Amino acid sequence: MIERYTRPEMGRIWSDDNRLRAMLRVEEELLKAIAPQKGIPAKEIAALRRLMEKSLLASSRRKESGAAHEVIGMISAVSEELKRQAPKVERYLHYGLTSSDVLDTGGALQMREACGLLIDGLEGVARRLKTLARRHERTWMVGRTHGVHAEPITFGIKVAGWHAEALRGLKRLRAARETIAYGQISGAVGAFTQLAPEIEARVLDALDLRPEPVSTQVIPRDRYADYFHALALCACAIERIALEIRHLQRTEVLELEEPFGEGQKGSSAMPHKRNPVLCENLCGLARLIRGYEATVLENCALWHERDISHSSNERVILPDAHIVLDFMLDRLANILDGLQVHPERMKKNLESSRGLVFSQTVLLRLIDAGLGRLEAYDLVQRCAMRTWRGEGTLRETLGADPDVAKRLSPRELDACFSLEPYAASARDILKRGGCL
Repeated sequence: MIERYTRPEMGRIWSDDNRLRAMLRVEEELLKAIAPQKGIPAKEIAALRRLMEKSLLASSRRKESGAAHEVIGMISAVSEELKRQAPKVERYLHYGLTSSDVLDTGGALQMREACGLLIDGLEGVARRLKTLARRHERTWMVGRTHGVHAEPITFGIKVAGWHAEALRGLKRLRAARETIAYGQISGAVGAFTQLAPEIEARVLDALDLRPEPVSTQVIPRDRYADYFHALALCACAIERIALEIRHLQRTEVLELEEPFGEGQKGSSAMPHKRNPVLCENLCGLARLIRGYEATVLENCALWHERDISHSSNERVILPDAHIVLDFMLDRLANILDGLQVHPERMKKNLESSRGLVFSQTVLLRLIDAGLGRLEAYDLVQRCAMRTWRGEGTLRETLGADPDVAKRLSPRELDACFSLEPYAASARDILKRGGCL
């Protein structure tokens, strides 16, 4: 991923140096597991541990260029360093393993750690959403369906929906971290022909991973697809919030605004512009992650016990998806911290449709007064269309209609235009959304 979207800690996890180090951790734990049987001194394994603390990337790459094999390049680089001071480690490094044992098991270590950062980031977003929902439990605004005014809601109710989705995302990410925390030390074709399952159990236990039940030569990629789906849905949740802020920041709406810093410029041509560029950025990055999911699904079907058609694209999509999602969560947290909410504009927009948002309440009161549903609907719609065309407020057009007057008194009609009933369940909704 380009540096623009790479935060330091997530970048460290997916660096080539750390990838190599994760693979060597697997090699180290194998050496410890077979040390009693093979007579590998602890001081030699300690020498490998010390070697892992410095970068072996350059020498590994040099070796790889000749062998055309990444893992052999790594083994050769380590052997070159340790041949004299740790001959038993040099001899038994990668003993009984195949490349995928270290690639996939090391990759599981990276994904588990990276997923922990994503969980932390989403928890931070959820905390901010909870605070925002509570603050605006009674901030009135119009609810929109198809982009058209529907009925009154509060901004707190809207945010409670975002928070509930964030909680679902956290549940998915935590489950995904468990789904991906599997490794293998099962050798070529996964049949344990050189190392017993007991050795695998010792290695994976030391790495705090679980053994893949049946691995072939690779960890089955349906596990990756399951994991990645949680990342994609997290990106979708971020986009949902960002898209809503974008809509509500439109000039003719202007109910919300993302932060706009001192000295920030909105346009190279028009000095007045305050564009929702942060939220637009998030929507664009969400598309990227969703696009990657199709590739992850394609990786599920590999030839026989293994091919490497998945390997090339995973080198791109796995680091990129984690790095981008980490960036998105941080950016959304900053947007929420600086989000400008305009309650007066929300109320003004709510009132701009001249009472049409109360039409369902009038409909139901007419039904309660004895009209059939279809007759009541036609009556309210007839008056509402006059208001839609600019012929006064809905209260006025209803009040002037003799068929309405036969059923509802002026006082009963006035009661239909009260906002309070629309917030009667706001507290319950915030509770259901986990905000209270």
